[in-house]
Amino acid sequence: MTEVVIWHNPHCSTSRKTLELLRDRGIAPIVRLYLEDAPDAEAIAAVLRAMDRPAGAILRWKEPLAAELGLQPDLPEQALIAAMATHPRLIERPVVIRGERAALGRPPEAVLALF
Repeated sequence: MTEVVIWHNPHCSTSRKTLELLRDRGIAPIVRLYLEDAPDAEAIAAVLRAMDRPAGAILRWKEPLAAELGLQPDLPEQALIAAMATHPRLIERPVVIRGERAALGRPPEAVLALF
């Protein structure tokens, strides 16, 4: 079976629900506590390619830090990716990665498209 990884924040109810949904379906993902084990810019860019989405699609725009840093949707992709790599709390969660594909678990059922 293809490896499944979840970028997980145990303090987030949506992230917990997504992890539970996977486990209830017999899927045992590798749990990456991304706030403690932050993905680097290359990993974030790879996830965005796997999702076929721009950086703004997984950036937590309502996070106060985004405003503090002056982040705007019209900034270059690399600037947004660098901000998320430096400040992982800016990454929307959960992200589930399976092989060459990835999905944002909002709502949790969205990740089922990977299976």
